[in-house]
Amino acid sequence: MPDAPAHGRDRMQALAVVCVLTLVSVLVAFLGVTPARVGATELLGDERTPGDAAFIASHRGGGATAPENTLPAISAALADGFDYVEVDIALTADRHPVLMHDATVDRTTDGHGRVAALTLAEVRTLDAGAWFDRSYVGTQVPTYAEFLDLLAATSQRAIVELKGDWDAASVAAVVAETSARDLERRVALSSFDARTLALATAASEVVPRLLILKHIPDDVVRAAADAGARGIVVSRKAVLATPAIVDEAHAAGLRVVVYTLNKDSQWDEVTALGVDGIVTDDPGTLSQWQQAVADDG
Repeated sequence: MPDAPAHGRDRMQALAVVCVLTLVSVLVAFLGVTPARVGATELLGDERTPGDAAFIASHRGGGATAPENTLPAISAALADGFDYVEVDIALTADRHPVLMHDATVDRTTDGHGRVAALTLAEVRTLDAGAWFDRSYVGTQVPTYAEFLDLLAATSQRAIVELKGDWDAASVAAVVAETSARDLERRVALSSFDARTLALATAASEVVPRLLILKHIPDDVVRAAADAGARGIVVSRKAVLATPAIVDEAHAAGLRVVVYTLNKDSQWDEVTALGVDGIVTDDPGTLSQWQQAVADDG
């Protein structure tokens, strides 16, 4: 069967999002309970103004100092005290969430194949550290639960991107793992897919969401609202091409996070716009750069 036209697929996805969010609203009204939602300020701090230091999110758990999306990388980022750690989770064939950015395990392990085609047991046999440095030989691909246990022992926060295809049960399981450790107010679930975020809303009105955008839609505030998001995570190119979105988002109570910036010239560009957060592979150097700028000021 041929694919539906792009605009048809977009309309169908939008309808699915609206239906899920409507169901959530009906259930809340029926139960007579208003969940304590996490606001943008609680999650991401006060909105920045041009020149203010943005919060720092360590990309893929701190992939510059240790193998990305592994417990050693995450531990190092948390120990260094960065505001947020950013990680990616994907589902195995038996629907267990593990930390993995790519659709396949080829780049960051000694294995081969799609994550979604391997069971958790198979993924756990892989070496996720040797490719980075011999000192990390034997490092496993972590489960989401293991990541949360590390985070729970700190006071820091996390941005967790849901990669690949997610169903309602799998999203609900991630939310349940998060809630079981009282991390609902410290973990933000993010995705490019508005439907996935709608499923997160259905699972919990507390756990906050962030909408990831590679390109800016005509109405970015509406897109974020439709996804129930507290902020947007956007590419550097997109925010520089449409700098007015920072003020638009702030006026709507949203926060703007930019990915993935590793040079001082890039940090300077977005800081001048007043973005709220920067995702980087080099959080240590960014922190030093921010301090130097503050000292010069």
